[in-house]
Parts: sequence; structure tokens; C-alpha cells
Amino acid sequence: MITNPSQDPMQFVRSLWSGAGFAMPGMVAPTFSTDDLSKRIADLKAVEVWLRMNLSMLQMAIQGLEMQQTTLSTVEAVGKMVRSGSESDGFEGGGDGPTVGETWQRAALWPLEIMQHMQDRLQQHLQEAEAEAAKTAAASKKSAAPKTSAAASSGKSAPRKTVRKSAKA
Repeated sequence: MITNPSQDPMQFVRSLWSGAGFAMPGMVAPTFSTDDLSKRIADLKAVEVWLRMNLSMLQMAIQGLEMQQTTLSTVEAVGKMVRSGSESDGFEGGGDGPTVGETWQRAALWPLEIMQHMQDRLQQHLQEAEAEAAKTAAASKKSAAPKTSAAASSGKSAPRKTVRKSAKA
């Protein structure tokens, strides 16, 4: 055992922590009160929740800044590409392909073109469904027409339900 308290490393650590204004956990006499322990546990859990919340807010702020940086660098790269494309003679008007302006116009309108295509397909599908329903209705009319004309030509009426006599008695 250490006889000299100045050589005790734990005493040195205790003196450092005592100057900070709070006791170092586990360095004081343990408490045997369950109320005191539950209060300490509740306090530490509250601190943990607060720290986790701050950590998640910090992570979200970092991700937002990274997204902003990526967006700005992409816009700058596209701007450089457009400037270099418009300055080159072969790409602006003399080439076989579309001009930069036409390419940008097509790129800006692609969502509208996709929506128009989807609307055309939906309209076509509805017309096909209506035509199929009309065919089915016409076929059911044709199959129902001979039955009614055959019954009318024979002079027979449709069979009636008979009432049981036991029900009256």
C-alpha cells in the first residue's frame, strides 16, 4: 500500500476533479438510498437525451451544409460547361447536333413531356376499356334478345313460384 498520500494517484485525480466543482463518479462513498440512486439515474438519462438531441441536430446541420456545398459545386460545374460549350464554334451552331440552348430547353421540359406521355397512355387505356365494355354490352344484348323472342313466340310465360299450402295451415 501507498503510505504517502502525495504518491497516491487516485488522490491526485480526486484533487483535480474537486477543483472543477463536482465530484468524480465512483470516487465518493456509495449511497445506499434507492431514492437517491433513482434520482441520479433519472438525471443522467435526461443528460443523455439532451446530448443525443444535440448530436442529431449537429449531424443534420452538417448534412445540410454538405448538400448545399454539393449543389453549389454542381451549379458551378454546369455553368462552366455551358460557358465552354457556347464559346466553342463547333458546338454552337455549325455542328450536326442540337445547340446548347436547345439541349437546355429539352432538359427543362422533360417533366412536362413525361406527364403528357402518361396522360396519353391513360387516355388510350380508358378508350380501350370503354370499347371493351361496349363490346361486352352488345354481346350480352345479342344473347339476351333470342331468349326473350323465343319465349314470346311460344306463348309460354315464365314459370311462377308456387306457394306452399302448408304455410297457410
